[in-house]
Amino acid sequence: MLFPRPTPPSTSPRVVVTGAGIVTALGCGWCPNADGFREGRTGFRPVRHFDVSRQRVKTAAEVDLPGVPPACRLSARRLARQSRADHLLLLAAHEAWQQCGWDTVAPLPLVLGTTAAGMALGEAYYQHALAHPQRHRRQPTRALHYQAQVQALDLAEALGFSGPFTVISNACATGANAIGHAWELIRAGVCSRALTGGYDALSPMLFAGFDALQSLSSTTCRPFDARRDGLALGEGAAVLALETLESARRRGATILGELLGYGTTLDLHHLTQPHPEGEAALRSMTLACANAGIGPEEVDYVNAHGTGTPLNDAAEALAINRWAGPRAATLPVSSTKASVGHLLGAAGAVEAVICLMALREGFLPPERALETVDPLCRFPVVREPRESPIQIALSNSFGFGGVNATLIFKRWN
Repeated sequence: MLFPRPTPPSTSPRVVVTGAGIVTALGCGWCPNADGFREGRTGFRPVRHFDVSRQRVKTAAEVDLPGVPPACRLSARRLARQSRADHLLLLAAHEAWQQCGWDTVAPLPLVLGTTAAGMALGEAYYQHALAHPQRHRRQPTRALHYQAQVQALDLAEALGFSGPFTVISNACATGANAIGHAWELIRAGVCSRALTGGYDALSPMLFAGFDALQSLSSTTCRPFDARRDGLALGEGAAVLALETLESARRRGATILGELLGYGTTLDLHHLTQPHPEGEAALRSMTLACANAGIGPEEVDYVNAHGTGTPLNDAAEALAINRWAGPRAATLPVSSTKASVGHLLGAAGAVEAVICLMALREGFLPPERALETVDPLCRFPVVREPRESPIQIALSNSFGFGGVNATLIFKRWN
């Protein structure tokens, strides 16, 4: 076992969020992102940090990394060796760590999700080997840091804690699965707190792969639009500090929200296409609600997976219609991928933090590029900035291979 299992608690503890860090193309940190999502701003621009001249699509939601990394326990030399993905992860984790105010005495479980990890370092290794086959200096370092577990170890060292860690790679449901796994560990009494989240960075191979699949929009990413033509890629990271309500209250910690429920399913339908009726997506939402002890009528906002691809959005729309039932007619839904793109392994974690922002600050993130809503949508898609005192938000994350994950958050009053 990864974790020693204590005697199970008689009742599962409530799990709250006491720290949240986020990095997207809208900015680094809670405030610039909350402002951006509240207003429906977008972070798309021509790709700058690698060559896309041979690609069909040439835009993405790139992050402007700060020139100086946050203060941490890693040396300048170690930081210089890290990949772009490492830096995104460290920025988000540092913010969450500062907010939660944890000490570093007790072992702390770390649960992270990523799909690409240090792919850029692997690409650099290959390119260097082709161009300079006789020169091997620093190449082993690149190969070593390509692996996601090394990035997790670096993060623990950077923040100064130790403990067991788990790295999950489950396509586009990765970030949500990581958070859900951490939630399950705490609910089972395995630990009283955990640091969790997801991260991914753009790289030449990743971008070229999605472009070759013709998955990328040649116009604008417009989830749930009748004329949608594909997704838009982005990069980023989000990290959450989860702990039991008892622990948070004992410390006098500021609570950002409560993680009420989690559901995950697999449809086994197709390697890249979702089940056309959204069967597993429906089960994921239903399971999350059952774990949260609520019904669809109690959900005030759905942050949809909403990639902007024809098949995904159709399947998700049908699943939401069936899950919500009569509530669908008045249930606000939007996809924040319209603002920051699809962040792959980071998507579920970033969208979890967006839900916390919406709950805590009382707004619904809009899709301002939406033109004509797909008739399949029986629910209203949020198109303009709107203040709303929502109490419960549901976030969907669906991935290649048919994996699905749903998280439910509640406002902390």
